[in-house]
Amino acid sequence: MLKIGVFGVGHLGKFHLNNWKEITDIELIGFYEPNDDTAKEVSEKYQLPRFLDADTLMDACDAIDIVAPTNFHFEWCEKAIKKGKHVFVEKPLANTMEEARQLVKLTKESDIKFQVGHVERFNPAFLAIKDMPLNPMFIEVHRLAQFNPRGTEVSVILDLMIHDIDIILSIIKSDVKTISASGVGVMTDTPDIANVRIEFHNGCVANLTSSRISMKKMRKIRLFQKDSYIGIDFLNKKTEIIKLKEAKDSNVFAFDIQTPTGTKTIAMANPIVPEVNAIKKELEEFRDAILNNTKTVVSEMDGLMAMDVAHQILEKIGNNVISHS
Repeated sequence: MLKIGVFGVGHLGKFHLNNWKEITDIELIGFYEPNDDTAKEVSEKYQLPRFLDADTLMDACDAIDIVAPTNFHFEWCEKAIKKGKHVFVEKPLANTMEEARQLVKLTKESDIKFQVGHVERFNPAFLAIKDMPLNPMFIEVHRLAQFNPRGTEVSVILDLMIHDIDIILSIIKSDVKTISASGVGVMTDTPDIANVRIEFHNGCVANLTSSRISMKKMRKIRLFQKDSYIGIDFLNKKTEIIKLKEAKDSNVFAFDIQTPTGTKTIAMANPIVPEVNAIKKELEEFRDAILNNTKTVVSEMDGLMAMDVAHQILEKIGNNVISHS
């Protein structure tokens, strides 16, 4: 039985608690939460002890789950690693690149499992294409959210776009060549809306737009590769594939088009999207990595690489951000 302690039980932390309570081979030891009102509510609802001292909770656990604001990530991760505790930490990995590199170094020197909460890796719409060969040469991303003061301690790049940066880096097995970016601070002093173009050494180009001041919500990635198009709707949990096929092989909706090289058959398919709770799935994978001594799905290096690209984007935006003040 794996003993787990949760650090931070605000909005997202409660989702984690709900899921931990449904996961087998887990014993929730308690939680650490500096806000008295939140702590009282959680203690009563979940019948869990509140720990007033972070060290005491860590010492009582095998692994910790950090669902606190980003500025707390480094301190608690560092402490847990040095105590030999396994760590799950919400994205982004840390507040600065220096902190992130230090956590990677500490993890490499230790014998613990470390996972970063890039939850979109476990989104059913993305899992639907996990066995499909992906080699996109053009990627288009839109992640739009309505304004919410929660999460605004970091820019829209580290708050929202980092999800898509991680997904893209997991697909494209090539280094980043160049990045161009622009962003505007509307409601906060950091970018609230940004547009980014990432070019990779293999020729792939990714265009990303993220906004947290949109009237509507959208979380879509479109992949364009030789002979096929893949659309992933993370929000509505839908995936569509349009590809060139031989007519006789097509067992999905298909139609013919005339091209200069002859008749081509366009086939359209909606792969089966598994019924998966993404947060529960990522926490189960973290548990399995510890119990089976296997690699975590989203490692500290994945977290570092996503942060690296995110910080390069922030550098490019730099002084061009127009603030609301």
